[in-house]
Amino acid sequence: AGRITTPGSPEVSFGDDPLRMMRAARFVSQLGFAVAEPTVQAMRDLAPRLEIVSVERICDELSKLLRTADPVPGIRLLVETGIAQLVLPEIPALKLEIDEHAHHKDVYEHSLTVLKQAIDLEKARGHDVDLVLRLAALLHDIGKPATRKIEAGGVVTFHHHDVVGAKLAGRRLKALRFDNDTVASVARLIELHLRFFGYTEGE
Repeated sequence: AGRITTPGSPEVSFGDDPLRMMRAARFVSQLGFAVAEPTVQAMRDLAPRLEIVSVERICDELSKLLRTADPVPGIRLLVETGIAQLVLPEIPALKLEIDEHAHHKDVYEHSLTVLKQAIDLEKARGHDVDLVLRLAALLHDIGKPATRKIEAGGVVTFHHHDVVGAKLAGRRLKALRFDNDTVASVARLIELHLRFFGYTEGE
């Protein structure tokens, strides 16, 4: 039926191994299935149980999710259930409050769009799955919440969010036990992600 659930009670299944909650999110992206609502509710209720899971296992499952053909639905599920708040809190933090007098794009949705576009480019160019690129695409704007300012006339600025974001990403990926080369490469891509803005238009 294209629906993901647990063989028995989700509370028992997730209680036995809380990492199964992240695996459910990966299966959403890998298979294109939806998660049954009782299972989603159990994920919400039991998300804090992930604290007993080793960081290495969490890193491995997150990497598998990001390597799927379309990680976005799985990421949305992690955010919706509160799991992302525990595993990768910089992502739900991108849901900035929109002041009625201040105008800027939805940074959370923009980041998911950039991730999809990076994956589309991988496919169009015949490249293998690039975890570094996908991490950098997803995390490229995580410096925005810390640098957001509303200027005169309601203009919103995020000065130096590239540099701030690179530092935040480096710290988070180290905490998740990603290897040093991945951490350095992702942080560098984020730091440089504004450098060639307008280049293709000949500016």
